[in-house]
This record gives sequence, C-alpha cells and structure tokens, in this order.
Amino acid sequence: MEVTEFKNYDRLIHQISETYLEGQKNAVTAVNTTIVETYWKIGQYIVEFEQGGNVKAEYGKALLKRLSYDLSLTHNKGFSLSNVYLMRQFFIRYPKFQTVSGKFDRLSWSHFCELIPIDNEHERTFYEVQCQIENWNVRELKRQKQSSLFLRLAASKDKEGILKLARHGQLIEKPIDLIREPYVLEFLKIPEPYHLTETELETRLIDHLQQFLLELGKGFAFIGRQYRITLGNTHYYVDLVFYHRILKCFVLIDLKKEKAGYEDVGQMNMYLGYFENEESTEGDNPPIGIVLAKEKDDLLVKYAMHNLSSQLFVSKYQFYLPDKQILQNELTKLLQNTNTDQV
Repeated sequence: MEVTEFKNYDRLIHQISETYLEGQKNAVTAVNTTIVETYWKIGQYIVEFEQGGNVKAEYGKALLKRLSYDLSLTHNKGFSLSNVYLMRQFFIRYPKFQTVSGKFDRLSWSHFCELIPIDNEHERTFYEVQCQIENWNVRELKRQKQSSLFLRLAASKDKEGILKLARHGQLIEKPIDLIREPYVLEFLKIPEPYHLTETELETRLIDHLQQFLLELGKGFAFIGRQYRITLGNTHYYVDLVFYHRILKCFVLIDLKKEKAGYEDVGQMNMYLGYFENEESTEGDNPPIGIVLAKEKDDLLVKYAMHNLSSQLFVSKYQFYLPDKQILQNELTKLLQNTNTDQV
C-alpha cells in the first residue's frame, strides 16, 4: 500500500482506542451496578424476613450466621458472616433504592462497606459526596475516615455550616475553605517523642507528596520547595509552594517544628506581598499563606495578624490520628445548639 492510503490511520487508532476504553469503563460500571443492586436486594430480603417472622433481636445474629453457612455451601464465596451483616445493614442505611442507584457510577461495593458502619447520617453523607466529587478510591476513603476529616472540618462551623458540609461536601469557594484544624500527618509514621528539623519535616512531606496532597484537599498542584525570593539582595526561601486550580492562586506553606510566633506571621505576610506583585500573572487571585506549626497561641496569632491580609492563616499539624470520640462529642454539641434568634 502507498503511504497516502494511511493518512487517516492515526485517527482510526484514536477512535478504536477511545471506544475500547469507554467500553471497558462501561463494563466495570455495569458489573458494579449489578453487584451493588444484588447486595441491596439481599439485604432487603433479610430485613423483610425478620420483620415478617417477628424475629427477636437475640435471634438476629443466629439467623445471619445460619444464612452465611448455608449460602456459602451453595455459592462458595461472597457470603461470609461479615458480608451478610453488611448486606443487611446496607438496606437499613439506604431503604430507598433510588438513593443508592444514583451513586453507582462512582461508588463500588467496597466503598459502601466503608460507609455503612458510619452511624452519624451527616458524617456518612459527607463521605459519600466527597468520594464522588474528589473521586476517592477505597484506600483514600479509609484514610480520610481514620483522620476524621468530616469531624475536623465540622468543628470550625456552626450548625448551618455543618449541615451544608454534609449535604454538599467540602466546597472550595474562598481561602478559608482550604484550612483544616489540625492537619493530620500520620502518614509520615513519625513516632513520639520526635525531634525533626523543619528541613527534615519538609523532606518527609515531599517524599509522601501524594498523601500530603490528599490531606490538603482538592485542587492543589505542587510547584516547588525552598522557593527562593530575593529582596534587597537578600535571599528568602518559602518552604512549599502550590498553585490552587479552583481558587486560581498560589498557596504558600511555611513549616514550623514548634510554636508559631509573631515573626512567622510577619514573614509570611512579606511572602504574600512578593508573590502578589512579582509571581502572580493576569487572572490570578491574591496568594494564600499558611503557617503550619506544631503549636499556636490563638491570642498571639489574633494580634499578630491584626490588619494583615485575610489570605493569611496559622494552623496546627499533628503526627497522630485525632481522638474521634472527642470530635464526635463536640459535633453533637454543635448540632444540638439552637440559634437563639429562632427561639
């Protein structure tokens, strides 16, 4: 064949590849839809059997154990006791099938296995939504649950803000929406007592950049570390520089191994001024600065930031998972508080 006969060959390859990949994606979605629907129906049958036979609570475990044994004999796998229990709970958590079917394209049965045990409806709904908007895989969902992401975000909000967070997930609309208190860096696996320099901490974060980006949240793109800026023939270095795709601005992070001081706030404010005037381009919004420290004095920070940029934040980090029960108790208090204006 002449070469001219292949002038549309690349296009043909592209069309076939696109169709093939789309077919694979649809096949996975179809299989996932079938599995989730099947398990929901099995849960429905179990619950309806219990209700129809007026099965007492003390016999419930015995029923599930017998079902697991008999169904495993027939079908070999897929009916472990824990799986049968989850199927039953699946129907109880989501009694309306329409609620489940709308999540098929993003949430697998493995996702639901992580969501079903969450008792608090607001917390469970948040993770459902966040899985979909950030496309979390199961491993990422597990990590965010373990780090109590919802409870950490909810702790800084009022009742209305908590309900909005549960319904819509974490919406990134303004700089404050990026901030978490505290940031949890348990993925660094640093035992206590720990004695890290700021450079060592920075290096470890870069070595675990994927996990750090997950903790920072949606929209962060890494630009560089020890980003040099020069003022009056003196060099300064910003520890970590990111660009946020949603807010369209630079995000500067300065790491402190101990307590954040007023001088750290002033230095970050200088960095923000430099980036806004020297680094930002047309269309960029003003940069955001985060001083990330092991400890902070809220009163000191308040006065140190008096009349400074509203784009500047001081937040804490910790190397271990937070006490979930304490956070849950705080959430309960916040949700129980009634706005006095409504009384």
